[in-house]
Amino acid sequence: MPADERLNRTILPIPEPKYVGLTTYDAKDPDTRYPPIKALRPPKQAPNVVIFLVDDAGFGSSSVFGGPCHTPNFEKLAGGGLKYIRFHTTALCSPTRQALLTGRNHHSVGMGAITEMGTSAPGNSGVRPKDKAPLAEILKLNGFSTAQFGKCHEVPYWEVSPMGPFTQWPTGSGFEHFYGFVGGEANQYYPGLYEGTTAVEPPRTPEEGYTLNEDLADRAITWIRQQKVLMPDKPFFVYYAPGATHAPHHVPKEWSDKYKGKFDGGWDKLREETFARQKKLGVIGKDAELTKRHEEIPAWDEMPAELKPVLTRQMEIYAGFMEQTDHEIGRVIDAINDLGVMDDTLIYLIIGDNGASAEGTINGCFNEMCTLNGMPGIETPEFLLSKIDDFGTPKAYNHYAVGWAHALCAPYQWTKQIASHWGGTRNGTIVHWPRVIKAKGETRDQFHHVIDVAKTVLEVCGLPEPTIVNSIAQAPLEGASMVSTFTNPKADENHTVQYFEMMGNRGIYHKGWTACTRHRTPWKADAPPPFDDDVWELYGPDDWTQSNNIAAKEPKKLADLQRLWLIEATKYNVVPLDDRGFERINPDIAGRPQIITGDSQLLFPGMRVSEACILTLKNKSYAVTAQITVPAAGAEGVIITQGGDAGGWSLYFKGGKLKYCFNFFGIEHYIVGADTAIAAGEHQVRMEFKYDGGGLAKGGDVALFYDGKQVGKGRVEKTEPMGYSSDEACDVGGDTGSPASPEYGATGNKFTGKIEWVQIDLKGDDHDHLVTAEDRLKVAMARQ
Repeated sequence: MPADERLNRTILPIPEPKYVGLTTYDAKDPDTRYPPIKALRPPKQAPNVVIFLVDDAGFGSSSVFGGPCHTPNFEKLAGGGLKYIRFHTTALCSPTRQALLTGRNHHSVGMGAITEMGTSAPGNSGVRPKDKAPLAEILKLNGFSTAQFGKCHEVPYWEVSPMGPFTQWPTGSGFEHFYGFVGGEANQYYPGLYEGTTAVEPPRTPEEGYTLNEDLADRAITWIRQQKVLMPDKPFFVYYAPGATHAPHHVPKEWSDKYKGKFDGGWDKLREETFARQKKLGVIGKDAELTKRHEEIPAWDEMPAELKPVLTRQMEIYAGFMEQTDHEIGRVIDAINDLGVMDDTLIYLIIGDNGASAEGTINGCFNEMCTLNGMPGIETPEFLLSKIDDFGTPKAYNHYAVGWAHALCAPYQWTKQIASHWGGTRNGTIVHWPRVIKAKGETRDQFHHVIDVAKTVLEVCGLPEPTIVNSIAQAPLEGASMVSTFTNPKADENHTVQYFEMMGNRGIYHKGWTACTRHRTPWKADAPPPFDDDVWELYGPDDWTQSNNIAAKEPKKLADLQRLWLIEATKYNVVPLDDRGFERINPDIAGRPQIITGDSQLLFPGMRVSEACILTLKNKSYAVTAQITVPAAGAEGVIITQGGDAGGWSLYFKGGKLKYCFNFFGIEHYIVGADTAIAAGEHQVRMEFKYDGGGLAKGGDVALFYDGKQVGKGRVEKTEPMGYSSDEACDVGGDTGSPASPEYGATGNKFTGKIEWVQIDLKGDDHDHLVTAEDRLKVAMARQ
């Protein structure tokens, strides 16, 4: 037996062998013998492993599963492998990703919802238990090279600062290399990027043709080539998770213009066309029925005629976005093929971490932050129409209407977030591995779930589930292997029971039967009913699309499945059920740590931190003070900014004068400037915002000061109540993302002088408008 096969791989790191034998005095002694050091490698049969995970894509989006978005590279990959047509996710981002990366159910690894909604309950904490090591860690400790590219939305919200801890960042979770973003979504033109745990800026600007999709592919290709050149005998594990096709839907016009006029018939017609293609392709059952559109989703014919050009443009942009994503993933696949290692590479392509997103409201939006702030009404049909040419560009932060999301989940009911129905959880998946999978373009209809991937990867690599990882005894994986289906289309179904739950939406699968209840609708802000008032539905094994509810005919079967759901929910930490909204966002109520507390915060030049790392300034009065040195040539550039083009604020110099801009969702910009330019030398500059009060999103008075003397005043009529941005940073000394003020550009906006410090205060006026050295020390010490 080869030496590497005799290693005890159930304990990781693998225990080092200890040499026992003659120890000589002189290395030149002929009796000096030590076994040679061998580089750690996996078992010989282990292939390279690549997992592609597309974001926010419904089952009926990609052409490979009958959708309208042209994805030739996905089709080519499926043509050389297998299409899994009953593969499932959790209905939401962070939970699916943590389940995929650990091989355990999402509540079992603390990810009952997105990280921003973590609570103190074990199933919703956002904290991965130490006894459930991720797949990347297992593979790395068995001798794989590991890298992640793209989205990471598994870091606890209080650990996203530059100070970490980084144990749940990619490089703390088994990936030796990470290039991507940490959070739920990314601006495709101005992403907040990290390399490892260090913030980095994109290599180009949008004007120079930059998009995140292309950048991620470039970086992945470079890493894969380098790995194979330097260590050709060492397999790699690559997890590639683009921000696409999550909102904002950003794509250059050459992609979206391909779809001009193709969606003028509307979303109801699109569903019917997609259903017909799916039947022809054989990616749904022969007797499958197209489910009905629910009353909460308007018919295309009910939409205002004047809005329809905007609505169709939204879908054209999304389709172009998906096609660009297919193109960039295709480039990575081609690079693997060019290296001559395709036959020995297991590829998973999961088209969606959940169903298509219905978070864009009934009309869709030009700036998604309006919706996320609970203010969709400010984007009137007239406003949307006036912005039609800017959709998809760096000027927009757009999302499509609910009707399109529903159409892209065809033929199933509902969408993302709704874990009760297949529209939220069924995602087309492709598996490609030429050395083993000889079938070309066949489908597999066995039931599978995202937790099955890790189990499958370990089996094909000849690796056992470890019993101990990093000195921690491990809980078993919770998925079922898919390996038998690789060579046998009629293999027995071995994943026979699976619960689903997301914010109260619940479902259970057992041997073909499904029982489910929808508790709440994503785009509605109304309070959900008590859990015991939810109405359960029942669907039989012959009902491919959950189209015929037979709960009234089979009450005993429904009761059995409801009881089974409760058993599974108890087993995997799903209870207590939690459908709260605001309470889960508020850390004081939710019971999770906060990065920033108190009423003062000190910042220094060069800092770039997420919104979670800054005192909350919404709906209250605050002041921003900076100690600066102005050069002889005068002051220009940004002192501090938060947010970007989609909303936020900035304190900066323009033409030597201090200015403050409040950017209200990119719709209105309230700019207040000093009356005079500032002289060269050392100064303390300050901005004070006095909130009007009387509710959320009100305005306030702005005052500007040089060295305690007021030099300007003005008004902000409206403010953003909940969040400035989903992905833009707070920067000191420049604006690294999209510009928060229209008075400077995305580049060349760094402050020309020197910044000693910047302080944000929520305290009352200190009368002389100066911050003393003693105050600064107190703030700094409070942060220790």
